[in-house]
Amino acid sequence: MSTAHNQRAPSVTIWTLVSLIIGSTVGSGIFALPQNIASVASPGAMLIGWAIAGVGMLSVAFVFQTLARRKPHLDSGVYSYVRAGLGDFIGFTSGWGYWLGSVIAQVGYATLFFGTLGHYIPFFDPDNTWVMAISVSLLTWGIFFALTRGIKQAAAMNLITTIAKLVPILAFIVLIAFVGFSWDKFTLDFWGENSGIPLSEQLQGIMLFTVWVFIGIEGASVYSKQARSRQDVGRATVIGFLSVLALLVAVSTLSYGVLTREELAALPDNSMGAVLEAAVGPWGGVLISIGLCLSVLGAYISWQMLCAEPIVMMATDGLLPKRLATTNASGAPYIAQLISTAVVQFCVILFFANETSYNAMVQLATIMYLLPYIFSTLYLILLAVRGKGLTHPHAGKLFDDSGPEVSATDNRRHLAIGIIGFIYSLWLIYAADPVYVLFGALAVIPGLIAYVWTRLAVKEKPFNTFEWVVVALIAVGAVFAVIGLVNGSLVLE
Repeated sequence: MSTAHNQRAPSVTIWTLVSLIIGSTVGSGIFALPQNIASVASPGAMLIGWAIAGVGMLSVAFVFQTLARRKPHLDSGVYSYVRAGLGDFIGFTSGWGYWLGSVIAQVGYATLFFGTLGHYIPFFDPDNTWVMAISVSLLTWGIFFALTRGIKQAAAMNLITTIAKLVPILAFIVLIAFVGFSWDKFTLDFWGENSGIPLSEQLQGIMLFTVWVFIGIEGASVYSKQARSRQDVGRATVIGFLSVLALLVAVSTLSYGVLTREELAALPDNSMGAVLEAAVGPWGGVLISIGLCLSVLGAYISWQMLCAEPIVMMATDGLLPKRLATTNASGAPYIAQLISTAVVQFCVILFFANETSYNAMVQLATIMYLLPYIFSTLYLILLAVRGKGLTHPHAGKLFDDSGPEVSATDNRRHLAIGIIGFIYSLWLIYAADPVYVLFGALAVIPGLIAYVWTRLAVKEKPFNTFEWVVVALIAVGAVFAVIGLVNGSLVLE
């Protein structure tokens, strides 16, 4: 962030902060939510799951807000918090996980986009696997070539996509609530007894989907320094979070009053459109589908642009070869964008060749996103307990203990927030299907190789004692993933 930018008078209002939270959090996930939730949980489990997710994700949001206040000089998002608090390698693993999560999410976005088109245009039917794969590839490379020319997502695009996703979502809620909702259908098998799945397993199943739809909740903390009032940041976090939570709970709850759980679980990826179509007719499905396509396309463009940022930041900090941060005459980090696009292409081939579902892509991406969440909450705990992160071999502003003074009362509150966020994040890993955890560990290995090569090139030891323990855990997980791939016991379905 430039010095000039830092010197601007605080001007961001509370309602601007609220809109940033809603705009960055409400994405493609809500359109697939009815099917996602119904595939693993009954209505009763769904409501309990949202209550748990509400407390857990609000604590995570407050973790980032608190870190932004305590360490205002760390302005590279969640990656910089983790690196400052836990060292270079953990910071790298966090940035790598966030980058890979974004890459995998790209494939999920495009799959949802073309799958929705396929409902109306048979050429893009999801059963035409290679048509879908080629279409996703062409879209991805087309956006890449546009971005290398320095084309950025315009404010008009942001406005259009925000309206495109909020209008059909609100229309869905109003129409279902007043036209299509049946209380008898909603309470039918309320606790999922007919499915034979224990309530605890239903709650485990719902957790990763609830995290996926909250990805981006950390975004507003970046703007805390530009807020007119520090109190506005906390208020905006609560208002924005509760607004998003209300939308997600409304969509999930109302869907169970239109179709049974079994019918919802069998819907296509654009399940919100299918639910509204069942309630009011074909025009309802078309309305949601248009909103979804515009929203997902906008998200696809912006996230492909942002995919390069973790690579650029890590290269700038010397955790990857500095050449990866090179920009062209248009100011675009074309090497990082090329790498990101190539990995998206690799994932397209891998996922489509194995007929990987949208749900599997979502859960794998969520596991990768959880890395910076877990480590950021741990950093806040360290700050509250000992006033600093782990000891670093590096000197300089990034790793100093500077920041505003914190009262004992605030410090105890920060510790409570950090502990709740940390326990919740760890429980999410526990609740995840071990398949996704193991594949997540395997996905870190290529980055691990690049990281070690970069450190050795500048004659530095790759890891300290704590980091060797983390490396060992990653390696064990990766070995189990490889064994599972070879013997066929592990697959992404």
